[in-house]
Amino acid sequence: MSPRADLADQGFIRFEAEETRALLGPEATAGWDAFAASWNDLGLDTFMADGGRYRRRRFAAFAVAPGLLDRKPHQPHWQSRDYNPLNGGVQRWFEPVTDAIADHPVTRGVIAAGLELFDPLSPTSETPWHVEMHQFRIEARTGEQGLPTPEGAHRDGVDWVIVMLVDRQNVDSGVTDIYAPDGASLGSFTLTAPGDAVFLDDHRVLHGVTPIRPLDVQAPAVRDVLVITFRREETA
Repeated sequence: MSPRADLADQGFIRFEAEETRALLGPEATAGWDAFAASWNDLGLDTFMADGGRYRRRRFAAFAVAPGLLDRKPHQPHWQSRDYNPLNGGVQRWFEPVTDAIADHPVTRGVIAAGLELFDPLSPTSETPWHVEMHQFRIEARTGEQGLPTPEGAHRDGVDWVIVMLVDRQNVDSGVTDIYAPDGASLGSFTLTAPGDAVFLDDHRVLHGVTPIRPLDVQAPAVRDVLVITFRREETA
């Protein structure tokens, strides 16, 4: 079956790194190193209700439709506590994604790939998608594990989700688990190579990632991911 048919059938689909890079094209592949290096300049996430200081991030929002990709003015990220009981219910202001990365061929390529997969599987609408971009770095050290999904298995409260691994250094664990709404396991795998990705139907499946620890206890563990979410804008 095609990727779109697989996504429609099972509610999620994985792409190996080579498949992702082929999907994004040569310009994105040529610029990958500069794209990945931007994860070295993320601000600390100070909204962790568990008091953790293991997550760094930047954030951006876009209006997206066929032929349209416009960055929106910087705004807070907000989730209902129904979807994020740990950190939801408050407006969370993060440092903005830099202009260079927001307009990078990798960013544009991932958003375009999501639009191509998601749009035909969604109800027809004249309103654009509200697309959010998150740069996440999870860090762990000896005696301090990093939690990629501290809220546990969850939905994001959107329509569609893309998670793409950007880098993984000295990491033990970090297993991605996919569940049906009744808690049944639908899949378990580890994103290990830069470009490994999973595309998710947020209405049909829950996802979570196990805590990370350093393989070499003398060095920190770092897991960098790009998360892109699609939510249909509501009409007035």
